[in-house]
Amino acid sequence: MSKSPGQPSHDANVVGQFGPQAQSYVSSAVHAAGEDLDRIEALAAQHHPARALDLGCGGGHVAYRIAPHCAATTASDLSEAMLAAVSAEATRRGLAVETIWAPAEALPFAAGHFNFVACRYSAHHWREFEHGITEARRVLQHGAPAVFVDSVSPARGPLDTHLQAIELLRDTSHAANRTVAEWIAALERAGFAITGVATGRVRMDFADWTARMQTPPERIAAIRALQQAASHEVATHYAIEPDGSFMLDRVLIEASAR
Repeated sequence: MSKSPGQPSHDANVVGQFGPQAQSYVSSAVHAAGEDLDRIEALAAQHHPARALDLGCGGGHVAYRIAPHCAATTASDLSEAMLAAVSAEATRRGLAVETIWAPAEALPFAAGHFNFVACRYSAHHWREFEHGITEARRVLQHGAPAVFVDSVSPARGPLDTHLQAIELLRDTSHAANRTVAEWIAALERAGFAITGVATGRVRMDFADWTARMQTPPERIAAIRALQQAASHEVATHYAIEPDGSFMLDRVLIEASAR
């Protein structure tokens, strides 16, 4: 079905959702800390890359962590407002971070331009997931490391249906959460060798989770209705609390370019 003239493209929807919330993502406690960020920084410190890419940078928290360990750090994103907020925050912190507007599926860099790529909580918004992964591999030098972090679906079926439904109600730019197996398969098809996989869970405070995207009241009510009607299996897996807060699955995958 083609979109009508009044309907935005997926990329425009992403920009429309995240642009107005740029500063909230820069200051978000959920995004600014975590064992996954610590691991990304440790990898950058280990490899001291000449050119590193924070792919789909959002609030820029990967770029802030890796910049002290890299000769040059680039942060790319679809949202100009997000990039402006990242640039301002990097300057405030005394960090040298170049910001570049780019969709993940069409990066404006030569093949092998970077020798470190990190992507955190971005891919579930990509219009073409596999194209984004392929582009990440294309711009990475042979043998160089990459690390991908994202929220994931625990399994196809009721658990997946619930997650995709509440994610889309909260944020209409949501594309899809993949399973860990789907992530690994896509990375291997693109030319990555998997060197490490770590799974974990993150508690999402419901009020903060919805406020960060300025989710309208009617969609908040729909999310709560789904949570309250959830099966025992779903409610138990996501540890849904009385106020709607819940546990979200995530994965950190380390890889190298074959």
